[in-house]
Amino acid sequence: MFRTLRLDPVLIQAVIAGALSFAHLHDLAAAAGQDGWKAWAYPVSVDLLLVAAWRRMRKDGGNRDAWLWFAIALTASLGANVATAGLLDMNDVPDWLRILVAGWPALAFLGGTLLAHAPPPDPAPTPEPLDEPDHEPPPELTVERVPDPAPELPPADPAPKEAPPEPVPQAPATSVPPALLDHARKIADAHHAQTGAPIDAATLRARLGIPAPLADSIALQLA
Repeated sequence: MFRTLRLDPVLIQAVIAGALSFAHLHDLAAAAGQDGWKAWAYPVSVDLLLVAAWRRMRKDGGNRDAWLWFAIALTASLGANVATAGLLDMNDVPDWLRILVAGWPALAFLGGTLLAHAPPPDPAPTPEPLDEPDHEPPPELTVERVPDPAPELPPADPAPKEAPPEPVPQAPATSVPPALLDHARKIADAHHAQTGAPIDAATLRARLGIPAPLADSIALQLA
């Protein structure tokens, strides 16, 4: 499958600008006495220095050397464009321009070497954790309380004579079936395990659904 070729206006503009700048640099080098393949090597040298400086600037934006060499290569490219626009007599190039063109290869080599072997940017330092101040424990305060004086008690009244205990009325004896008595004993044991107190006649009456005299008789036998 063939991919459709999309023409990017920016890419087209870059190709046109590069071709014109390349031609201007070639013409200026040829006018300065660099004929043959040497005239074609000058535009390549300028463009390579521009690319090397641009790549170094992208990796390390704060590198001053990258900005310096980028400015030098850009000045050489713009100077060639302006010089070949009719401001300079291409048939009679001044001596200082011939010196600059002749010295450009050494200058470009120096810049390319420095850019290629520049040390990588230092990584951002990792912030050290701040030392937390040692929190001293608050001093223990001991509060001593003076005991209040015990209130004076009034003289005790003579102990009243204990009345003789009243006889507990006993419920009339009622015959309890053995099976009912065993069932009541299980209920009493469960009640004692849950509450810790012996079961009373009212609870037996409610649990078994029996008359009060029969519940009282079973409670007496379980006691």
